[in-house]
Amino acid sequence: MAKVLAITNQKGGVGKTTTTVNLAASLAAAKKRVLLIDLDPQGNATMGSAINKASLAITVYEVLIGTKSVREARIYSEAGKYDILPANRELAGAEIELVDIDNRETRLKVALDVVQDDYDFILIDCPPALNLLTLNGLCAAKSVMIPMQCEYYALEGLSDLVNTIRKVRSNLNVDLEIEGLLRTMYDPRNSLAQQVSDQLLKHFGDKVYRTVIPRNVRLAEAPSFGLPALYHDRDSRGTQAYLALAGELMNNAAVAEPI
Repeated sequence: MAKVLAITNQKGGVGKTTTTVNLAASLAAAKKRVLLIDLDPQGNATMGSAINKASLAITVYEVLIGTKSVREARIYSEAGKYDILPANRELAGAEIELVDIDNRETRLKVALDVVQDDYDFILIDCPPALNLLTLNGLCAAKSVMIPMQCEYYALEGLSDLVNTIRKVRSNLNVDLEIEGLLRTMYDPRNSLAQQVSDQLLKHFGDKVYRTVIPRNVRLAEAPSFGLPALYHDRDSRGTQAYLALAGELMNNAAVAEPI
C-alpha cells in the first residue's frame, strides 16, 4: 500500500512544488513507484514535470468532481519518471462545484483508494492556502510534510498550520500525522536562519528532517527546462539534498512498516 504524503504550507514561496517535483523524481530514481498529484490550480508541478497544462484533456479536476478515475487521468512524466495527476486553471472552479457535493472533503481520498497498490509513494502538492483543495489533500494523506524557510514569519504560519492539521485529525482524518518539517532555501551564513533552525529542532525534535535543502540556483532554474533538478544537474547541491531527503523518507517508511 502506498505511503500518501501531503506537502503543504499555507505560506507561498517556501518550496512546496520544488520539493514535490524533486522528491518524486528522487524516489523514482530509487526504483520506487511514484504518483505526484498537482492540487494547485497554477499547475506548476505539472509544468515542472514537462507536461503542457494548456493541452490537457483530463486533469485532477475531473477526478475530484467524479467524472473520471485516477487511472484515466494520470499521465506518465518522461522527464521525472513518475506518474502525475496534472492540474490547470480549471481546478480553480472545483472548489465552487465541490461545495454542493456530498463528502466534499474526501473526494480525493475515495478516488485514490483504487490505486493504492499501484504505488509505493503518492505525493500531493497542495496550494498555498487552507482551502477545500488543501483539505482534500489532508484527508487523503496519512502524513504531512511541511516545507518552510527559516525566517520569523514562517514560525507564525507554522502554528496556524499545525492547528489546522489537528482539527482535520479530530474531525476528518484520524490517521493524519505530521511526517516532518523540511528546512528549505537554507543559507547557513544567515544568522536568523540558524536561530530559527535551532528553535525548530528544540521544539519539534525528531519531526525535523535531518536533510536541509540549500538555496541553490540549479533548483530555481530547472523548471524553466521542464525538468526536475536531478535531470538538469545531478551534481548540484540542491539535487544531492533531495536525493538525501528521498533516502531519509524511505528509511522512515521502512521503520514504520509492521514486521
